[in-house]
Amino acid sequence: MIGKLEGKVPPGPLEQKWRNHKNNSRLVSPNNRRKFEIIVVGSGLAGGSAAATLGELGYRVKCFCYQDSPRRAHSIAAQGGINAAKNYQNDGDSVFRLFYDTIKGGDFRSREANVYRLAEVSNLIIDQCTEQGVPFAREYGGLLANRSFGGAQVSRTFYARGQTGQQLLLGAYQAMCRQIALGTVKMFPQTEMLDLVLVDGHAKGIITRNLCTGEIQAFAGDAVVLATGGYGNVFFLSTNARGCNVTASYRAYKRGALFGNPCFTQIHPTCIPVTGHHQSKLTLMSESLRNDGRVWVPKRTEDCAKPPKDIPDADRDYYLERKYPSFGNLAPRDIASRAAKEVCDEGRGVGPGGRGVYLDFADAISRLSEDTIRERYGNLFDIYQKITAEDAYKTPMRIYPAVHYTMGGLWVDYNLMSNIPGLHVIGEANFSDHGANRLGASALMQGLADGYFVLPYTLPNYLAGQIGKRPSTDDEEFKRVESEVRERVKKLLEVNGERTLTSFHRELGLLLWDKCGMARNATGLREALEKIPDLRDEFWEKVRVPGEGESYNQSLERAGRIADFLEFAELMCIDALERDESCGGHFREEHQTPDGEAQRDDENFAAVFAWEFQGNGKVERPKLHREPLHFEAVHLTQRSYK
Repeated sequence: MIGKLEGKVPPGPLEQKWRNHKNNSRLVSPNNRRKFEIIVVGSGLAGGSAAATLGELGYRVKCFCYQDSPRRAHSIAAQGGINAAKNYQNDGDSVFRLFYDTIKGGDFRSREANVYRLAEVSNLIIDQCTEQGVPFAREYGGLLANRSFGGAQVSRTFYARGQTGQQLLLGAYQAMCRQIALGTVKMFPQTEMLDLVLVDGHAKGIITRNLCTGEIQAFAGDAVVLATGGYGNVFFLSTNARGCNVTASYRAYKRGALFGNPCFTQIHPTCIPVTGHHQSKLTLMSESLRNDGRVWVPKRTEDCAKPPKDIPDADRDYYLERKYPSFGNLAPRDIASRAAKEVCDEGRGVGPGGRGVYLDFADAISRLSEDTIRERYGNLFDIYQKITAEDAYKTPMRIYPAVHYTMGGLWVDYNLMSNIPGLHVIGEANFSDHGANRLGASALMQGLADGYFVLPYTLPNYLAGQIGKRPSTDDEEFKRVESEVRERVKKLLEVNGERTLTSFHRELGLLLWDKCGMARNATGLREALEKIPDLRDEFWEKVRVPGEGESYNQSLERAGRIADFLEFAELMCIDALERDESCGGHFREEHQTPDGEAQRDDENFAAVFAWEFQGNGKVERPKLHREPLHFEAVHLTQRSYK
């Protein structure tokens, strides 16, 4: 293994760790910062904020994204809000309560010190973004407004109607544009990272492909920062943008970076249900809707085909309110998703195929008025109507769980550096903050915390010892890796089979959804591990990738990403099989409490599972490394939201 599996959590009381760490971290003087070149891959909230901040500090930054503009990063799709412990509502919130809710929400499978730091810097994010001009919602008197999200009993979520991700991304984008104009940041849009280059065991560059011209090019830097998001699209249907992929992270994994908890994937309970094979993605309905919407299904299966208005209240099962009275419709995502699956499995689902539950706003409209609901959620209702042709002001929405986020990611230490020296990983691309289940409105918090307030302090710990050590792209390692990338592209184009890329991706996604989705068991996971290698072999024998390599070729882009998904899916299932417990979104059917909740095994599995590449399944099984999780400030208890 390259480097060490060492969390590097600083000593001292939990609430002092981050302050002490900053006070004792190494520094790079202002006159030396311009001597360093930092490669940032990804320009969403994490990557964009990191590039802007590092540029502001005086480093020279090269930022890469496969979109035509940083403004099109998938962060733009986040709807509901961003958490912070401001306690503006005076309802008992605090940094510790945000920390505890987050670590409990993740079912005690995240690193305690990282989560506390996240809660600690959350308030700074709101100040930063407000100063940037992000138009957070405000109360009548002008103060910033808050609403509630799942897994919390306080109102701590700041929001910009249903467009919070877009507005936060524009704030980071304008900060980055300022640095682009000053010359500290150079942007490379429509450029995809295809491999990582290591020189003497350190991450010192990347190999990219220009998506417009097909040109393959090497870039050298003093450090590499991956901010490339999650891998939910391995399931084919997800709420992610179609371009979201695992390639950058997986290429780093194949070069020696450890992959942490890859089976920890989040199923979001409020998505528009699948309607047919014509779909290539799914659409999220923000969790914020559960503030005012009530989730229900008919109590009797014979009522499922009736119009909802014809089912009296006495014949409705408001199952979240019934099962979890303390949190009601704002139960955490993994719990709300499994509850929806449970009632649908009982035959009480609604809509085509019986895979849907109602999200009903009639009570809220009666209590608050339609204008108030329109003001709060108008754009979300408009999206729903455009997709379903149904008016959610008049009839309940139909929703069902779908893949949304991935808590797993490349393993990082407290400095956000992987086991490969020089390779830093931020935002959704790392594993560090959310454990086995992310609470709503915490993804935006982590992305901006890492980019604005953590990485700029921790990166100098590595850079301080690297002055003058940046290699040239003429180095033999760059030439070798570039040659391997060219060969891989050539191989994809030469298969010239008869099956489409979509057919392979859909088959893989359905297999994973069935065997490694909302519920998993040993038999199903073993079955998936038998089928995935066969599907991968068939891909390399029968896939058809039209076009050429040295031109604009979207089929080639997708082919490379699907090829990586076909390998990565195996790692996910191996991890899910090895973790013989239930926790958060990882629900092993063999391990559940008498009332159907996830049953952890803290004695054997209170650890991060970090996998080292040894070759694909038919070559050699990946090697498992464990980082034990230690808890000083919280007590491990059975998670309850009743």
